[in-house]
Amino acid sequence: MGKAKKRSFKLGINDRLSNLTRKDALCEAVKLLNKLDSAAYNIITLFGLSAEELLEEGASYEAVRNIKNIL
Repeated sequence: MGKAKKRSFKLGINDRLSNLTRKDALCEAVKLLNKLDSAAYNIITLFGLSAEELLEEGASYEAVRNIKNIL
């Protein structure tokens, strides 16, 4: 592990995602999608969430349709 990665772990930058389950990530991604926040893209690609999962969780069809290029 490189120096920069060790420093970021010590600072706790990645603590939020290390404690995130797939279900929590799905809920968080839906919240961010409905707000049209670009941070949702990172969570979706990190966990490999599908359009069906997002729609079942409550994301709007328009929001999912807007991100079809990453799904």
